Amino acid sequence: MTHVLHRQIGHAYPAATLGRGITIRDASGKDYIDASGGAAVSCLGHSNPDVIAALHAQIDRLDYAHTGFFTTPAAEELADEMIRHAPKGIGHVYFTSGGSEGVEAALKLARQYFLERGEPQRSHFIGRLQGYHGNTLGALSVGGNLWRRRAFEPILLGNVHHVSPCYEYRGRRNDETPQAYGERLVQELSDKIDELGGENVIAFIAETVVGATLGAVPPVLGYFKRVRELCDRHGILLILDEVMCGMGRTGTLHACEQEGVAPDLMVVAKGLGGGYAPIGAVMANDGIVQALADGSGFFQHGHTYMGHPLACAAALAVQQVIQRDNLLANVREQGDQLARRLKERFGNHPFVGDVRGRGLFQAIELVADRGTKEPFDPKLKLHARIKQAALDRGLMVYPMGGTVDGARGDHVLLAPPFVVDQATVDTIVERLGEAVDAAIAASRK
Repeated sequence: MTHVLHRQIGHAYPAATLGRGITIRDASGKDYIDASGGAAVSCLGHSNPDVIAALHAQIDRLDYAHTGFFTTPAAEELADEMIRHAPKGIGHVYFTSGGSEGVEAALKLARQYFLERGEPQRSHFIGRLQGYHGNTLGALSVGGNLWRRRAFEPILLGNVHHVSPCYEYRGRRNDETPQAYGERLVQELSDKIDELGGENVIAFIAETVVGATLGAVPPVLGYFKRVRELCDRHGILLILDEVMCGMGRTGTLHACEQEGVAPDLMVVAKGLGGGYAPIGAVMANDGIVQALADGSGFFQHGHTYMGHPLACAAALAVQQVIQRDNLLANVREQGDQLARRLKERFGNHPFVGDVRGRGLFQAIELVADRGTKEPFDPKLKLHARIKQAALDRGLMVYPMGGTVDGARGDHVLLAPPFVVDQATVDTIVERLGEAVDAAIAASRK
């Protein structure tokens, strides 16, 4: 009997005992291709020698130092490396232990910024439906996934409002161009700001490319530029959540580079440390930090393990390997290959409505009817069936339910490590195809 409170109580999880490259081995000796990087985390794969060496070197020097007393070379060097490649205006990094914690810090930093500026009336956040920003109460509040929110609704923040996501497959009307669709969404956001009063809104928060809840959904061209302009017009902060889609996952280090915008605050995590240690970060515009420096002189927030030397050393090594080995080029090349192979395998599949994504961040959306886009009955739990069928075939993917509205819909997300090669991409798609077909066949019996 296990004494671990697992995510799914009563489920018999295989024990992972070894990770090498893009595979994980369980206690029975079975190997699995990690085609989702866990949850888009393992960007370098497993057991990278450079990262392991960096961890060894750091533990030999210093295991832990509380940030209330010290800074460390590991934290300073990692921050320098991140700012060297940061979006315009971003000049400071606040380290956390993960994405949810990073979003919490960003929300509090945004609120404190306006307090320091003498605008205490700003108290509202605007997020998007079907957005996901983490499972802590603040992050869950600004997120818009109904299934995740439902049980905790009475204890979530009451000052959060939601507008429609940029979800072209289901949101764009047949008579709309992508540009017109984006403009309609920005107008919806503008109407919400006017309803609340622009002077009362702290920030708009969104995933640059939506991850877990919608499955690798990129914005339409120009959407974020118009959002940026709208936020600037009202003095509202733009917070971009790149916890899953950032740090190289979409083919550029930051997904917002492809949108031609720079946020005021940006949260990164998964690909920052590649899974070698728990770490996340809030990247902050210089103007926000300067407001605190000119005012109270401190950020009223903190956690015990923020800026942990081991985590920072691991993340620095991960980022250095990505730059040294030009892995973003491989993300683009193999991302194109993955998109091609997915479209070849699923483009005409009777139960796949959409194939989408950027770089090594791709997904398929399952539908019961391609013509009407009707999703499968959620009682079938098709996404869970696909996950198990893939595991049976030695493949780890990241399926999710509730794609359409938090209750209905199924998709499968793929986010293989940046070191993946063409032969492995082909194997991933072949095994996924078999798993999807097997799961659908079983569900129709």
